[in-house]
Amino acid sequence: MTTLLRPGRVSPMRKVPAHIERPEYVGKAAPKKGATDVQTPETIEKMRIAGRIAAQALEEVGRHVAPGVTTDELDRIGHEFLCDHGAYPSTLGYRGYPKSLCTSINEVICHGIPDDTVLNDGDIVNVDITAYIGGVHGDTDATYLVGDADEESRLLVERTREATMRAIRAVAPGRQLNVVGRVIEAYAKRFGYGVVRDFTGHGISTSFHSGLVVPHYDDPSLAVTLVPGMTFTIEPMLTLGTIDYDIWPDNWTAVTKDRKRTAQFEHTILVTDSGHEILTLP
Repeated sequence: MTTLLRPGRVSPMRKVPAHIERPEYVGKAAPKKGATDVQTPETIEKMRIAGRIAAQALEEVGRHVAPGVTTDELDRIGHEFLCDHGAYPSTLGYRGYPKSLCTSINEVICHGIPDDTVLNDGDIVNVDITAYIGGVHGDTDATYLVGDADEESRLLVERTREATMRAIRAVAPGRQLNVVGRVIEAYAKRFGYGVVRDFTGHGISTSFHSGLVVPHYDDPSLAVTLVPGMTFTIEPMLTLGTIDYDIWPDNWTAVTKDRKRTAQFEHTILVTDSGHEILTLP
């Protein structure tokens, strides 16, 4: 039986070398609004670079997920990988967020802050990391099994990954954006999983979050048509129980109200002339 999570001790913000370009929001209360949802070929090329670095950073962090490791150590690994590759960790200083990635364990839906919490055998942990380089962001995440997780957790993680990939395969020009949520919700319902509504995918390019909202549930009222050049994230959060949640006093960490487990995967996607391209592959 796993114990419920409690906030740990958060270490000081990590330093980023001075030569690495900062996003405009660092040191400000909130980011600027209004980036376009359809990108130029030049921006797309830069996003391929940012996406690849983010994906490689996620792989590197994922290699170190193991019992006995702290989430702060995972943050150090991700931070150093991004900086070593000339990228700024997009979450660091975004609306005051104090760390270079998010680590969401077990009942944490999203936005868990790395701290001195130690991963235990049987946990699951989502690592969400974003690279900013060349003036654009690449955003990705994955959920990892820590040591020997139970069958219920293993299936939740596997099926959340599958839901994400099914939604990505549905992306094509001329389709409605709500196809993403329809595919995810239909698949999740087969297993009785909850589909989190209040945390969504988002437009991304020169802005970390452009204003475009990508629901992971079926929203028939969503009147957005996919066109070539659009870039956004698909990042469903599926739960073993309720989709209702509480927010910790840190104003970031969202945990399921029933404290049952939840998993998430994420990719940054480009709509192409013939379908889609995943920009966050290593």
